[in-house]
Amino acid sequence: MAKVGEAGVGAAMRGTAAAPRVSELRDFWTLLKPNVMQLVIFTSAVGLFLAPGHLHPLLAFTAILCIAAGAGASAAINNWYDADIDCRMARTRLRPTATGRIDPAEALAVGVTLAIFSVMVMSLALNYLAGALLAFTIGFYVFVYTMWLKRRTPQNIVIGGAAGALPPVVAWAAVTGGISLLPILLFLIIFLWTPPHFWALALYRNGDYDRVGVPMLPVVAGRKRTLDHILAYTVVLVAVTLLPALLGQAGLCYAAIALVLGGVFLAHVVRLWRQDRDVLAMRVFRFSIFYLFLLYAGLVVDRVLPTLVLG
Repeated sequence: MAKVGEAGVGAAMRGTAAAPRVSELRDFWTLLKPNVMQLVIFTSAVGLFLAPGHLHPLLAFTAILCIAAGAGASAAINNWYDADIDCRMARTRLRPTATGRIDPAEALAVGVTLAIFSVMVMSLALNYLAGALLAFTIGFYVFVYTMWLKRRTPQNIVIGGAAGALPPVVAWAAVTGGISLLPILLFLIIFLWTPPHFWALALYRNGDYDRVGVPMLPVVAGRKRTLDHILAYTVVLVAVTLLPALLGQAGLCYAAIALVLGGVFLAHVVRLWRQDRDVLAMRVFRFSIFYLFLLYAGLVVDRVLPTLVLG
């Protein structure tokens, strides 16, 4: 693995020279990006619930714990690698590796340890396919997105989004030992959701990325082209969210939920596309999180509702 440049780490340390160099438990928790982990855990739990078959509750908990640990491992290694730019960006300057409360080498050690632990436990407690998929997810996020794509191409989020889309597939494999149509659709939904979600944030934080030389789409292509991309991806996303119902993997309840949510999300995006204001970009970003949460919750409701109605 490449090392963080000494100048970058030094800048982070100099910028917070007065800060105490004592790592606390909360610093290590922050290192794992718990806000991101919440959505990973939820989408994985939905994949686990929808998968045919049954897992003992302890094994189900173990599967979710391994996926969460894998997400935390990816975040910790990302903090290690990006310490040189995180300290110069408003959005990330308070990360523990950016403030100097956790040394980047410590973050790397935590990440590698968690990655090995999560993959080993998933493989031994559940099955080797789930373990292999989890290892691929972590590796893809670290090597493909963080180290290769992020600082080289405006397509970083498009391609790198595959890592965030895989957790429900990993959970499905943990139950079934295989992959079928529905987990592929779950993957596609998150994969297509990621670009408009993150590009909306990139519009708001455009100055941050420009300052550190990260070629996010607004920096490289400008705001107008980014808005066009957000709109195009959102239209495709809304269409793809209907596929589970159209292909017989979900019912009319989910279809109705997907249509309503898709319409609201598209309305937010169209307003941003027309007016291009930072406040609207943040509104799209924030709503997109609720959108994905509610969409996946709709799959659960669709599966549970007939049982509740019919007794």
